[in-house]
Amino acid sequence: MDAHVEKDAADVADGRPTPPADASPDAPPDASADALRDPSADSPTDTPDASHAPDTAHTAGRATTGIMALSMPYQVVLAVALAVVGVFACVHLAMVFLHVAPSNTLTKRHGQAVDDWVYPEFEQNWKLFAPNPLQQNISVEVRAEVATADGSRTTGWIDLTAQDAAAIRHNPMPSHAQQNELRRAVDFYLNTHSDDHSPSGLRGRLSEEYMRRIAMLRLGDLPGDVKRVQLRTASRAVPAPKWSTEKIDTAPSYRDFPWWPVTDADRPTGADRGHTEAGR
Repeated sequence: MDAHVEKDAADVADGRPTPPADASPDAPPDASADALRDPSADSPTDTPDASHAPDTAHTAGRATTGIMALSMPYQVVLAVALAVVGVFACVHLAMVFLHVAPSNTLTKRHGQAVDDWVYPEFEQNWKLFAPNPLQQNISVEVRAEVATADGSRTTGWIDLTAQDAAAIRHNPMPSHAQQNELRRAVDFYLNTHSDDHSPSGLRGRLSEEYMRRIAMLRLGDLPGDVKRVQLRTASRAVPAPKWSTEKIDTAPSYRDFPWWPVTDADRPTGADRGHTEAGR
């Protein structure tokens, strides 16, 4: 009896668990410890892992941001708007591609529709690049023969291109007429006339009328009755940059157009009305 008590005290002292009293002496040393261990501790599937739990708060937050945060009517409107923008972008790219592409079956059949889409807002001009970059500044000038109460006189040269440049400068949205009207009119005239200013057919006559009417629009404030107008082009070479040693002659060269008599059809409405009242 005393020996058994002393043995239990020794087991408690060295930290070893006390085996049950009815344990068999032939049992392995760790049999009692294995029997006392919780079997569920060895099964990883029985214990929920917090790291794998779904983040319901984050998922709910994502569902309430962006397009999904809008109500169904707004989602439909936004989807339709995006579809319209996408279709417009595709059509525009296709039209511009057909405009700059070589002649093909589509441009031969639908060339007018392509031109109607591109001109004048989306015109493509490749003169900035090779093979022939612009190397001159060309301005258009006009003078007029005016009849007044003191007789007739000829005005000095008026730089129409300088007027357009002044209107464009510091203007974030200049008009298409200010940017291209004179340039296109002069190109139209030069392409339909010979070097001695002889018109080639009806288009040449039409270009002369176009130039006269542009001039009369710009000369509407002149006192007196405009009888004739004359235009000319002044070409000046683009000067070399300051860091360049190249010497370029920037003196202007002129090409004078003929004197054209002004008809009533060439006068703008206001000038025509004033001319009629003066005749009375």
